[in-house]
Order: sequence, then structure tokens, then C-alpha cells
Amino acid sequence: MKTVMVVDDSRIMRNIVKNTFSELKIPCQFLEAGNGKEALQMLQTQPVHLILLDWNMPELSGIDFLQVVRSMEQYKTLPIIMVTSESAKYNVIEALKYGATDYIIKPVNEKIFTEKLSKITI
Repeated sequence: MKTVMVVDDSRIMRNIVKNTFSELKIPCQFLEAGNGKEALQMLQTQPVHLILLDWNMPELSGIDFLQVVRSMEQYKTLPIIMVTSESAKYNVIEALKYGATDYIIKPVNEKIFTEKLSKITI
């Protein structure tokens, strides 16, 4: 079974993302992290197949986490989708520049979520 890491400082948002996978009948197990620092620690010990990543978090922001992960050889091709309320065009461009696979703007729309997930293989 594939493992999806949901990195968001909001437990409610993490639950929404997990419920969306369930509603779409996408079987997977989840790892949850409340910030980028916690997520990096988890990546050291547990393999993941997809990361859904918020931008604004304490300790280590999503964009900083993205840069660190993309600098690690074993994670250069890991699908990472930003799921954030940062909707400005320059934020999207910055995230893609630093290696985000895709970008979803909150609130999460099930149709858009499905479209984005269908573009990647987990």
C-alpha cells in the first residue's frame, strides 16, 4: 500500500485531505506532520510515495521544506503537491521553481484534487 504524507499545521486540514482520499476511494496509508521539521524527521525513517504540503507552518515552512527535500538525491522525483491558501501567481511560480510537482489552492475542491492526483503516479 502506498504512503501519503500530509504536512499541514492544521489538524482539520489534514483530516480534510485524508477524507478526500477516502471519498475518492484511493487506498493508502497516511503519515501526518504539523510542520516541515517534523516531516523531515519522518522522511528519515519512513518511505513515502506522495507529499501534500502546506506553505505557512511554524518551525519550517512548506517552501523551505520543499527546497531541503529537493536537494536530497533520493527525493528529487518524489511527487510533492503544495496544498495552500497562498494563491498569488508569484507563490505558484516560486513553488514550481523549487520543485513542487503541482499546486492546489485551499479550500480543497474535490474535482481539482482528483485532476491533480490523476496526473501523478503514486
